[in-house]
Amino acid sequence: MAEETKDTKSSNQMWGGRFASGPAAIMEEINASIGFDKKLYAQDIRGSIAHATMLAHQGIISGEDKDKIVDGLNTILSEIEAGQFEFSRKLEDIHMNIEARLATLIGPAAGRLHTARSRNDQVALDFRLWVKEELQKTETLLTNLIDAFLDRAQEHAETVMPGFTHLQTAQPVTFGHHCMAYVEMFGRDRQRVRHAIEHLDESPIGSAALAGTGYNIDRHMTAKALGFREPTRNSIDTVSDRDFALEFLSIAAICATHLSRLAEEIVIWSTAQFGFIRLSDAFSTGSSIMPQKKNPDAAELVRAKTGRINGSLIALLTIMKGLPLAYSKDMQEDKEQVFDAAESLELSLAAMTGMIRDLEVRADKMRAAAGSGYSTATDLADWLVREAGLPFRDAHHVTGRAVALAEEKACDLADLSLEDLQAIHPAITADIYNVLTVEASVASRKSYGGTAPDEVRKQIKWWRSRN
Repeated sequence: MAEETKDTKSSNQMWGGRFASGPAAIMEEINASIGFDKKLYAQDIRGSIAHATMLAHQGIISGEDKDKIVDGLNTILSEIEAGQFEFSRKLEDIHMNIEARLATLIGPAAGRLHTARSRNDQVALDFRLWVKEELQKTETLLTNLIDAFLDRAQEHAETVMPGFTHLQTAQPVTFGHHCMAYVEMFGRDRQRVRHAIEHLDESPIGSAALAGTGYNIDRHMTAKALGFREPTRNSIDTVSDRDFALEFLSIAAICATHLSRLAEEIVIWSTAQFGFIRLSDAFSTGSSIMPQKKNPDAAELVRAKTGRINGSLIALLTIMKGLPLAYSKDMQEDKEQVFDAAESLELSLAAMTGMIRDLEVRADKMRAAAGSGYSTATDLADWLVREAGLPFRDAHHVTGRAVALAEEKACDLADLSLEDLQAIHPAITADIYNVLTVEASVASRKSYGGTAPDEVRKQIKWWRSRN
């Protein structure tokens, strides 16, 4: 009972003299964020060390107090990383937990640390630092995934497969070209990540509660010490801004959508009906009842995590949508969304990179499917335009009649006799057979960004030069 009274007294001191008694149990439950914001401990300590160093440099606190503060904070960092730090819900958040422990370690000097700052700019700093570091991790993970695709594209620049629209066979492409489509998609994600890092690269500390401070602080010094390009320029916006978190979640949602599309293709391609790929045992599971099954669970879970990430984005947009300037307690609800999305995205990117590196490509199955569905019909139409001088719409009509005849005869276009084709249009010659194979079709697509193997290799080379 005595211990409980001591904790309550400590909590009251943190709240200040305005409150005659501690918060009720319900208030404590709704108000506390230490359960999740303890993840920010390293950023909080790093920011506090930079702040204390600046205060001493400016003569606002003594060098002796600064040294005590820095030593105490480093001790706390070691305690947390060793699992020896006791986090208290009564102290609400990571800031107060660290400050209370610092007071125990070094005494009155700890009270000087909060000079010229507020929890409002402190949490903005901690969260920015965390998101910046997470974006840097995401950039690395995306680079790893892009590298995996570039390796597979190089390996399969000539491996023919069907290209699809509406999930119907459209035209032959190469698997290398298909891989490079994902390089483009994840390359855009990485570029968005880099832009987001640039956007948030401003230090909030020194904005205080919302109006700045009357102390002679040096915000450029703390910005530099913390690795930011410069300090923010408006103290009201600084403490109320969560654009950096929203931008991270937006990027994560777009990237997760790309991952989900890829996961869907992996699920489809690994079915017995397609058989284009085999997943390694490392990224598959079996069935509890059907011994023949090999389930693409990793891909399915990547696909599912898109829903969690999208949900986090919508949640934070909704939290922020009606908040007046500057800070409101609603913003305490921002971190769990970002933490959860970051964990899901990290895991999804790592899992997908592993799947792409490990999967076995079944080139024979891809080649057999590439010629199905009259995939070279467009090549016939293009030949009629190019060699026989037909307007494309007329060539389209002639080709449609050829497809209908092939369907009637249950054969491929290349298996129709010259007499059959000339009966449809007399301008057709034996040269038509040079474009009716899937290999010839693929080789002919030499336009910039096309599926011709040489063009695919050019794009691989370009990406490797910038990756």
